[in-house]
Parts: sequence; C-alpha cells; structure tokens
Amino acid sequence: MIQIDDKILSLDILQKHFCCDLAKCHGSCCVQGQSGAPLTQDEVLILEDIIKKITPFLKPEGIKSIKEQGVATIDGDGDVVTPLIDGKECAYCIEENGVSLCAIEKAWLNKKIDFRKPISCHLYPIRVKSYTSFIGLNYDQWDVCEPARKLGIKQNIPVYKCLKDAITRAYGKEFYQQIEDAARLLENEGDE
Repeated sequence: MIQIDDKILSLDILQKHFCCDLAKCHGSCCVQGQSGAPLTQDEVLILEDIIKKITPFLKPEGIKSIKEQGVATIDGDGDVVTPLIDGKECAYCIEENGVSLCAIEKAWLNKKIDFRKPISCHLYPIRVKSYTSFIGLNYDQWDVCEPARKLGIKQNIPVYKCLKDAITRAYGKEFYQQIEDAARLLENEGDE
C-alpha cells in the first residue's frame, strides 16, 4: 500500500496490468454482479436532473426499471446503486453489436449531457471505500475482466495508466501525477 494525501492505494493499482477488451468481455461488468453500480448522493441528484435526456438512449426494459425503482435504489448492503433490470443487468445498460455499453455515457458522447457516467463505473476496476480518516483505493480482480488483464499484460499497461482519465476526473491531475511518480519510484527500487 502507498499513501498519497488522504488516499491509501493498493500497490496492485501501480503494478498490475489492465486494458478493457470489449471485443472479448462484451461489457460483462454492466450485466453481471449482484448489485447495481455504486452512486454518490451528488450523482443521484445529477441523474434525477438529466434522466429525460438519457431516456432516448435506454432500452425499454431499462426505462421500465427506472420508472419502477427510480434513477437509483438501495441494495442489500444498504448502498445507493443503479437499478437493475429483473435483478440482472444495470438499467442503464444498452447493447450495440453484441457489446453492453452505458446509455449515460452514450448520451454524453452524443453531447446531450455533461455527466459522463457514475465515477464508480469510470474508475472500475478500482473500487473506492471511504473511511473516517482516509479513502481506500483497491484493485478489484473480477473474473469477467480476465481478458482485460491479459490485454493489459500484452500491451504493458498498468491499471493506473488505463484509468488515467477516470483518476484525473475523480481526484485531479496532481493526484494522478503523484501516482505516476510513485510507480516510477517503485520501478526504480525494483531495478536496484
């Protein structure tokens, strides 16, 4: 583990490899699992405000789930998450050419909204947990992401580099630079 400001990061974020391979995983992270994507209270408010602009990008089942459950729901652990369709995929999940994608991000790419997608989705496979005096960032190694780990190794892309945009969005350019500096220091220590 390393500490940067009030954040404690798993060394796996700096030393393991990852690069999404949608051609192989088909966006399984949006479909599998037992709960929706974690949301912040601010994100719930944003989704409530922009849902009408996202709706044209949703599939009918997603629209139905959001109408029934709201833009967010509480899961079995008491966490605020995206609603699911029939207890399975995320209500914001859409399919294109056999790949599951995010309708929120699709609306963002089409310049209909300014919100890209929930930060928990953007940061994945980094999972964030807030504690009283620090924020923990851990690398979640889910079996559906095996193709991403293989591609990351093949292309020599560490987790943090794959997630540069997401990390910068969540914590700023300076924080990302500190991660790069820490990774360089660790690499130099390994060379000695």
